[in-house]
Amino acid sequence: MIRRRFVPVAAAALAVPGLFSAREGRAQDVFQSAKASYRLVTLARKLEQPWSMAFLPDGRMLITERPGRLRIFAGGKLEPRPLEGVPKVFVSGQAGLLDICLHPGFAQNRVLYLSYIDGDNRHSVTSVARAELGDGGLKNVTKIFAAEPGASGSFNLGSRILFDRAGKMYVSTGDRFQMMRAQDLGDLAGKIVRLNDDGTVPTDNPFVGRANVRPEIFTWGNRNPQGLTLHPTTGRIWEVEHGPKGGDELNIVKAGGNYGWPLVTYGTNYDGSIITNERHRDGMEDALRTWVPSISPCGLTFYTGDKFPGWKGSLFTGALSNYALFRIEVYGERYVGEERLLVDRLPYIRDIRQGPDGLLYLVTHTDDGGLFRLEPA
Repeated sequence: MIRRRFVPVAAAALAVPGLFSAREGRAQDVFQSAKASYRLVTLARKLEQPWSMAFLPDGRMLITERPGRLRIFAGGKLEPRPLEGVPKVFVSGQAGLLDICLHPGFAQNRVLYLSYIDGDNRHSVTSVARAELGDGGLKNVTKIFAAEPGASGSFNLGSRILFDRAGKMYVSTGDRFQMMRAQDLGDLAGKIVRLNDDGTVPTDNPFVGRANVRPEIFTWGNRNPQGLTLHPTTGRIWEVEHGPKGGDELNIVKAGGNYGWPLVTYGTNYDGSIITNERHRDGMEDALRTWVPSISPCGLTFYTGDKFPGWKGSLFTGALSNYALFRIEVYGERYVGEERLLVDRLPYIRDIRQGPDGLLYLVTHTDDGGLFRLEPA
């Protein structure tokens, strides 16, 4: 369950009431932030809990809906029929069809990847399927990864997918509300794994060859990573993850790094009880930014376009429990500050992506969810 909390930030947002409310289904809102004037444009509604999106080379967009549908947005309209061939998914709580990611060579091979939850109430597992996009649907759908062992329940599932510049694939997994699994190197829960594009394990992964350690593991001690993105200059992977009650984190992903959960955290249990008093431990990675109380960061992208010069180099993440979009300023690998955008204008921003046109696109994770775009005002 997402609990709505508001958090003090380093630089307060300067958003002003827009011309219309996007939640009222009107066309546009206009805002002034610290470094840009921008307009919120509603592109599509009637999406059921959209989770992620991907831009195709032909100008169309693919959007996942958690109940198990893959939709197409084309020509300014949401096509009514979902694509065929999506794998069967377990739908409950946070479980369902989640992320979508195109293969780096998609223009030539038409290959894409879906993260989803496979199984049932007794046993479910975060999984990744590889497929080819054909006319009207997916073909040659193959499950290539499962974050075993599975578990009951439908929370803390991770599920972001990202390719690095070398063509390796990273998949985030949550701890399934069984916190010590994140510290178990024989378990794929609470990790970021690194795979070849066919799901096999790269020979240079940090734990390859170690007894009783899963060779897929790239990082461990992660609670529920919900955003992955590449730094536009260095190519390093940046990540955001949910803490419990407080303790959300912004991290840089390092091979073999232990990110501490639950031995080190700024968060507490949801009933207020203490998990640990440790905020740092030698041999574990410290977060660049920790949010207390939680903002529930979800989706992550660096802005590299020219449409918003003042935002260039900023990180953007949805803040589920803040009803906001966060713009985060960094200098090199150091956190500088942040501002909240779209405060109380859109509920549950689940994903944020930069489009090929240099504009920012986002989806809202509600039963009457939508696709929106930020444009210069």
